[in-house]
Amino acid sequence: MHVLVLGGTAQARRLAGLLVAALGAGDRVTSSLAGRVEGPRLPPGEVRVGGFGGADGLAAWLRTHQVDALIDATHPFAGTISFHAAAAAADAHVPLLALRRAGWVPGDGDDWHPVASLAGAAEVLPSLGARVFLTTGRTGLAAFAGLDALWFLSRSVQAPEPPYPARMEVLLDRGPFTEDGERELIRRHRIDVVVTKDSGGAATAPKLAAAREAGLPVVVVRRPPVPAGVEVVATPEQAVARLRALLGGGA
Repeated sequence: MHVLVLGGTAQARRLAGLLVAALGAGDRVTSSLAGRVEGPRLPPGEVRVGGFGGADGLAAWLRTHQVDALIDATHPFAGTISFHAAAAAADAHVPLLALRRAGWVPGDGDDWHPVASLAGAAEVLPSLGARVFLTTGRTGLAAFAGLDALWFLSRSVQAPEPPYPARMEVLLDRGPFTEDGERELIRRHRIDVVVTKDSGGAATAPKLAAAREAGLPVVVVRRPPVPAGVEVVATPEQAVARLRALLGGGA
């Protein structure tokens, strides 16, 4: 048996480890990483790095490497690859699961402002604050490039490339983060509004608690939809159990 995991997330690494432990000695688990991050944390099993050349290229790879099941465990905002995976799985007649951790839910005291896109976030920002903690990653900063009246603290794993806001400080860091650390960061940089994508998970959630405690508004970019007809599970354990069922107990 050969399982291909489209990865790059902490959940994908855990899933690969569970699959390697669950499958037999002659079975294969291959994790595919996009290659956009330098020095990624590698999962157990085999690893390939780089794109496939679109849905057709992925379908050809599935056939050539005799893949029995495909699991899309990419970031919730990596929308393009998810649609390529759906098309490729259908073309190659390979079962497909999407692993998506649960999104965040606002609680008492939260001042959230949901938007559909980074462009939508840029539209509402001027009415919410002047010193912005931008935690949406190094891509997409062009959406905020025209907001010259605002100051940005942008946190990402790697340095961003222009275009990006003229008044911006870059903080290179990788989660998980702590509430104490996020609280101090907000205080030190005098942040008055936070922007985040609804990526879910515990690793980057402390910023939400720190913002709530400080009474700050949070602009939350909603997730893009999972392709229609694709079955979604929330945890790596659920993915392994569902894969067993799909493949008749072989996983």
